[in-house]
Amino acid sequence: MNHSKKVKVLSEAIALVALSSILHLIRVYTLPQGGSITAGSMIPIFLLALRRGAIIGVLGGVAFGLIVLIEEPFLYHPIQMLLDYPIAFGSLGLAGFFKKKPLIGVSIGIISRFISHFISGIIFFASFAPKGMNPALYSALYNGSYLSIEFIITVTIVYFILKRRIVNVYL
Repeated sequence: MNHSKKVKVLSEAIALVALSSILHLIRVYTLPQGGSITAGSMIPIFLLALRRGAIIGVLGGVAFGLIVLIEEPFLYHPIQMLLDYPIAFGSLGLAGFFKKKPLIGVSIGIISRFISHFISGIIFFASFAPKGMNPALYSALYNGSYLSIEFIITVTIVYFILKRRIVNVYL
């Protein structure tokens, strides 16, 4: 990759991570132990991954996760921090492996993020489960409650963006 192409990709990544960070601040609902329904904050990371591939997408997702960590730090343990921020958000970039099936890629990215939060919830947030409730069920319900809505928002908007071929602009 030549120098001007690297600068172009880096600039695009920075702009899309910044857009994700701004959209993440527009919250419809925020849960008490973290997790929010946002104005489609994952969409720019998915667009980055679908345009530039999984490696750039994962790196953009990790950067976005670290910004979210700074914006709303729910920290209980170093492993929890890794699972809930750089790993969870970095996994959104996996969509870049599915350029020919982008909605499947978006789905895999969100499911991967859910799995990361789910594992964190079982290990580190079991004490928040109502008495007698299985921690795995609690984690699935808690994380699924906002990520399922985020999934619907994201897939719907990405579908319309792809239909208009906006992702292919300036490639």
